[in-house]
Amino acid sequence: MKSYDLQVDTLRAVAFEVFERVENGGYAADLLDLKTNHLDSRDAGLASEIVFGCLRFQAQLDHLIARYTTLKRLDVEIRIALRMGIYQIRYLERIPKHAAVNESVELVKRARKRSAAALVNAILRKIGREPVEWPDRATALSCPSWLLERWDRNYGEETAASIAGTFLKPAEKHVASTGRRQDIGSQSIVPLLDLQPGQTFLDLCAAPGNKTAQALELGVQAVACDRYLHRIRHVPAQNCRRIVLDATQPLPFSTQFDRVLVDAPCSGTGTLGRNPEIKWRLQPSDLSDLHGRQTRILANALRHVKPGGKLVYSTCSLEPEENEEVIRQFPGEWRSMRRIPGVDAGDGFFAAVVGLDLAPPND
Repeated sequence: MKSYDLQVDTLRAVAFEVFERVENGGYAADLLDLKTNHLDSRDAGLASEIVFGCLRFQAQLDHLIARYTTLKRLDVEIRIALRMGIYQIRYLERIPKHAAVNESVELVKRARKRSAAALVNAILRKIGREPVEWPDRATALSCPSWLLERWDRNYGEETAASIAGTFLKPAEKHVASTGRRQDIGSQSIVPLLDLQPGQTFLDLCAAPGNKTAQALELGVQAVACDRYLHRIRHVPAQNCRRIVLDATQPLPFSTQFDRVLVDAPCSGTGTLGRNPEIKWRLQPSDLSDLHGRQTRILANALRHVKPGGKLVYSTCSLEPEENEEVIRQFPGEWRSMRRIPGVDAGDGFFAAVVGLDLAPPND
């Protein structure tokens, strides 16, 4: 457990607002960067701890909420306030219980749910720090049952538990040689391309540009692409052409490249330590949709690799549909590597490299 002294309620208001926006599809890390820049570092740190802690342990928090109310449905603002209060009471040592209770009640009132204030107060006053016997393994590991069952099948129960348990801890922070914050697993992808100075390099799904920056350090002639203008603005501009395009469609290039990186859009199940909201958002059907997009992107990319060149396909997903089952559709001798959270340092990653004396890709 981490320890904090009681801070002013501004940080809890910020955390509450971040939660509301996460519920509507936002990402906690991006929102916290935006919303905490006016707070001092200690307040910003506690706001971050509350947000990420609640998201990581959401299944446990919701189980405790259900234990103390017979209501089948709670408004989202009430549930957020309860999660925040329970997390502070159970998981943060130096937040006085009365402060966690009172602040949560005030948050509900500010959200114009004043009629629920008594309910929030009553539930939180029943919460203690005694050990809880969780109803099942998925709740104990705060992981959706369907996702944990997949990992059991694909990796075995022991490794699956290690993966889920690792995602309950704060993700380690690493800084690359580029000066950018970049996970150690992410840093392992670009070296697979064996880049040489002067080579032409296509980074097809480049944003936010961390891997592009790695490649540029090696003196390549880079073209970086992404689907959205607001995302590609984060990609380094110096010595790099930046292009907005949808890589699932035929690419607008008349040339081929010495090296191509397809860091494909994916479910992100290897990054749940730093993006815990994903595990509550993702649905099994999403994997099929992503597989289709990834396959189209890879087919387009392979058409633009020079003979004798190399392509790397990578994801930060742990799911076979996004990894082995994608590259299996294309001819060639693919060499693959995988990083598993709880087994390997950093986020989970899959990468496969192929040298292009390949036959043309299947349509």
